[in-house]
Amino acid sequence: MPEPSNVLVVQTAFLGDLILTLPLAQALRKTFPLAQIDFLVVPKTASVLANHPAIDDVLIFDKRGGDAGIRAFLRQVRTIRTRNYDTAILPHRSIRSAALVRMAQIPRRIGFNTSAGRILFTDVVKYESLVHEVDRNLNLLNAFKVFYERPRIPELFPSDADREAVDSLLQAGHHEPGEALIGIAPGTVWNTKRWIPERYADLVGRLISRGFWVVILGGGDDRRLLPLGESPRVLNATGRLTILQSAELIRRCRVLVCNDSAPMHLAVAVRTPVVAIFGATIPEFGFAPIGKNDVVLETKGLACRPCTSHGGDVCPVKTFDCMMRISAPQVLEAVNKILGKSNRESWQKN
Repeated sequence: MPEPSNVLVVQTAFLGDLILTLPLAQALRKTFPLAQIDFLVVPKTASVLANHPAIDDVLIFDKRGGDAGIRAFLRQVRTIRTRNYDTAILPHRSIRSAALVRMAQIPRRIGFNTSAGRILFTDVVKYESLVHEVDRNLNLLNAFKVFYERPRIPELFPSDADREAVDSLLQAGHHEPGEALIGIAPGTVWNTKRWIPERYADLVGRLISRGFWVVILGGGDDRRLLPLGESPRVLNATGRLTILQSAELIRRCRVLVCNDSAPMHLAVAVRTPVVAIFGATIPEFGFAPIGKNDVVLETKGLACRPCTSHGGDVCPVKTFDCMMRISAPQVLEAVNKILGKSNRESWQKN
C-alpha cells in the first residue's frame, strides 16, 4: 500500500493516555516526514500538544459536552470527511472512535483487536497486554510493514511564555534559583488511586525539615487534598498553571512524588524522576513510569489488588490496605534513593 500522506490519530481518553500516545506520533514523523499528522482529542487535553513538531493540527471532539448526541457526532463526521485523510490510527479503543473514522470514509483504519469497533477497521493489530502502553501504541505502526524507530519517552514542548510563567510563580513564592525543589502531585481522577492526604502532608513536613522546597501541583480541585499549614518553603501551584506550564515546573523539580496519574506521565516526558504510588492499579497494566531512575511503591501480596483496571471511587473491601500500608518514611526513602543516584551520576559525568 502507498505511504500515508494525511493521517489522523484518534485519542479522546484522559491526559495520561494522550501523553503515552506521543511516542507513536514521534515515530510517525520520523518514518513519514512529509505526511500531515493530525490528532483528534478532547478539549481538556488538547493544550498538551502545543508546539509539538510531530503534530501538524489538533481537532477537538467534545464528546461529553458540545459534541454529545447524534447530531453533533454527525457534524464531527462531516468535518473529518472534508479533510480527506487517507489513514486513521486509533489507540483509543471505543466503538464511537471507530464509527467516527469509518463514517468519515477514511480509507485505511488501523486499530487494536480488543477495540469494541474492530469490525470497522481495515487493519487490526494485536493488543499486547503484557507490555507498556507506549509499546502497545507503537505496535499500531506494524500495520505499515516498514522499519520504524521506537522512541519510548514522550516529548513535550513548553513555550517561552510557559517558562516565563513558571519563573514568575517561583519568584513570587521567593524561591531562589538553585534551591532544590521536590514536586508533590496528590490528585488523580479515581479516589482509590490516591494516596492518603495526611500522609502527603507528613511527607511534605519531612522534606521541609531536610531543607527542601516543596511545590504542590495539580488542578484547582486538588488544592483540598493536602491539609497543610503555612510554610515559607511550600509553594501551592494547584489550579494556577496550564498543562505545559505544569510540565515545565515539574522539569525543574529534582523528584516528583505522585499517584498513578497524569502528572506521573508529564514527569516522564520532561525527564524528572518519579516516585509513583500505586494503589488500586498495578504497574503490570502497562502504565508505570519508564524513566531510568523512576521508583514505583506498591503494597504487594494483597488478594484484592488490583480491584479494577483503572481505579474506582471507593475501596471494594473497605480497608484501603493498598494505600494504608505505604508510609511517609517509605516514600521519603524512595526520594532519597533517587536523589542519591542522580547525585552519583552527576559526579561521574563531571
